[in-house]
Amino acid sequence: MKIASPSIWETETFYRKRDIIIIGSGFTGLWTAISIKEKHPEKSVLIIERNSVPTGASTRNAGFACFGSLTEIISDAEKMGWEKTLDLVGMRFEGLRKIQNYFNPDDVDFELCGGYEILNDNSALQKLDEVNEKLASITRTETTFRIANEKIEQFGLGKSEFLIENLCEGSLHSGKLLNQLLEKCHELKVEFLFGTEVESVSETENETEIKVGDNLILNSEKVIYCTNAFSSKFLESEEIIPARGQIILTEPIENLKLKGTFHYDEGFYYFRNLGNRVLLGGARNQDFETEKTTDFDTTDFLQNHLEQFLKEVILPNQDFKIAMRWSGIMAMGTEKTPIVKPVSDRQFCAVRLSGMGVALAPKIGEMLSEMVS
Repeated sequence: MKIASPSIWETETFYRKRDIIIIGSGFTGLWTAISIKEKHPEKSVLIIERNSVPTGASTRNAGFACFGSLTEIISDAEKMGWEKTLDLVGMRFEGLRKIQNYFNPDDVDFELCGGYEILNDNSALQKLDEVNEKLASITRTETTFRIANEKIEQFGLGKSEFLIENLCEGSLHSGKLLNQLLEKCHELKVEFLFGTEVESVSETENETEIKVGDNLILNSEKVIYCTNAFSSKFLESEEIIPARGQIILTEPIENLKLKGTFHYDEGFYYFRNLGNRVLLGGARNQDFETEKTTDFDTTDFLQNHLEQFLKEVILPNQDFKIAMRWSGIMAMGTEKTPIVKPVSDRQFCAVRLSGMGVALAPKIGEMLSEMVS
């Protein structure tokens, strides 16, 4: 986008030098700005966002307040080891607690309605006690996960063999949470440039230079990348694999039995009751290569697959109509640990949140505020 040469008034206000510039206004960018201003109210902080509203994963997810299903945690422990897995689960759990304590739950529709996972074989059940024992110090309960087969019929999930319940999880309204974060940023005098795309960032001995147009360079002492799946242009050496999550939402369904948030197949499928509508997303493991993209389009293949899952597993023998379809873009890697670190003396990053930005961002913001101090 071409930006006209700035006037003296713009140069000395909107485009003046800041102490810290954050690129990206999703959950991570907003929580980071809040953490910095609460710790250092004297610092000037500007957030640059290329879209008119935060886009990517933050406004285009399923609104889960979750920290990992049973099979997902077992899988992560097998790949990363228990130490890294528990560190990650602990960060997610504390992040969700911070959201509950920081905002009035009603303002963000936060509800501890319980999280559930559908299982069609009992292999994960063999490790149920071990996982509960490992998580006890984090969730402060001896039974984070329990078998809740009695609720299968209650929720209308008759084709499911086992149901695992986690009473520490729930749901929220992602748009309302972002609105609350934006309001808090304004209250703390965080400034914004929306609709502004960063073309490049360079560093001198004394400052960073952020190019946002042919005629415009912004300066700051430090810059933080909170651009998640869209970070490759800034962080070429980091492993950041984009992952599209496609979603469908039904029209309201009379007497919908679902209550809570639901996972299936190591978290690759996820669904919930949203105002008596079924919100269902995921299944990218059915077409991994196509879904490694930053393109927000939906595909006939996965949309049809999601509708079939809806028909067979969630709403058997029920009529439904699809009201909306959309997608969000997450960032993945061979490990689920996010990349939160200095890139240089003046540049920092918090990216690759593996679809858990809602829960991770509050704690990552605190980590970055310590790094840039």
